[in-house]
Amino acid sequence: MNETELKKLLTTIPEIYAILKIIEQLKLPDTWLCAGSIRNMIWNYLSIQALFDPTTDIDVIFFEPKISYDATQEIEKALKLAHPNYAWEVRNQAHMHLHNPNTSPYISARDAMSKFPERCTAIGARLTATYDIELFLPYGLSDITDFVVRPTPFFAGNAEKLAIYRERQAKKKWQKRWPQLQILFAE
Repeated sequence: MNETELKKLLTTIPEIYAILKIIEQLKLPDTWLCAGSIRNMIWNYLSIQALFDPTTDIDVIFFEPKISYDATQEIEKALKLAHPNYAWEVRNQAHMHLHNPNTSPYISARDAMSKFPERCTAIGARLTATYDIELFLPYGLSDITDFVVRPTPFFAGNAEKLAIYRERQAKKKWQKRWPQLQILFAE
């Protein structure tokens, strides 16, 4: 799968395209559907499983320092009320560095995505003003399409963050659903 094929896939899954439209209508700055929302869909597609899993979190991120943590929670609540068939998780990346030990403030949603724990999780998509799909793939698609899980350089280069990555892998148990996954603990 290449970027063009991924863009086409995102537009052909009715739930994903509907989610992208909902996110675009929020008119929040620097907003993306990201992480497991897209990664899991790709793994399901390549594993010949149901493409859309309603139990997968719908990871929406944006970047706006003027919107508080509490206001972000209100946005998430509003989405859950308006569209209860999706498992919304909305995070303002202007504040998320506080949840990541020894991390400087992020400068954008893309900066935050590039510092997610796994390279295969560092993926984002959004609709442009002309309703085309824009992708952000700081580490490309190969880890996702090859079923490889490895830490981003941000996590691999720090013992404390690498420990968080290891704990996360133990908790997620992704190999139960995708047994072909290869989980690496260093680059």
